[in-house]
Amino acid sequence: MKFTRDEIRSAMLLYAVTDRTWLKGRTLPEVTEEVLKHGATFLQVREKGMDHAAFLAEAERLKEQAGRYHVPFVVNDSIEVALECDADGVHVGQSDIVGKDVRALIGSDKILGISANTVETAVAAEKAGADYIGVGAVFGTTTKQDAKSLTLDALRAICDAVTIPVVAIGGISADNLLQLQGSGVDGVAVVSAIFAQEDPGAATEHLRALAEQLVASHG
Repeated sequence: MKFTRDEIRSAMLLYAVTDRTWLKGRTLPEVTEEVLKHGATFLQVREKGMDHAAFLAEAERLKEQAGRYHVPFVVNDSIEVALECDADGVHVGQSDIVGKDVRALIGSDKILGISANTVETAVAAEKAGADYIGVGAVFGTTTKQDAKSLTLDALRAICDAVTIPVVAIGGISADNLLQLQGSGVDGVAVVSAIFAQEDPGAATEHLRALAEQLVASHG
């Protein structure tokens, strides 16, 4: 499925990043079905340490789910898995674009997301062909121990420096999401704020409403 730039920007609103650490005996597809049904607008599968065959099988299942909800689906880091399951795209870090043309590897029709945490890396990501930038960590985060928090001014400067959509990530929860008002971001990416909650569906619905309030505040 090919998504336009405007569709990608809209899809940044509530960007769900999977984490199986908190599944509490449920399967990931069971939880992602709830998350998609209750308003997530983008889905990224992130797996560390899973073997290739299992990762591919999981990605294929989640891609089918996201497709039913017309939600873009990308694979974190693994260009190989993204291409094999025909995901909508891939999300990579800054180190993954050094000396490598990821855009050429995935083709022009796939979504390319790149992480950035400075104006310089954000501009470099746009030049590398990114369709959107994931910027963070905006708050302290437990998923990346070495992540430093960005100031609101720094986040605003990054949004002003690029023309492509920007999604904020890192430690975002229902309690602090609206602190990003005035930053100019197109939405928020969350991990534990959804997947660590007792009711991921209800958490998604609440975050979606807050994200809509956040984006509307930018005018």
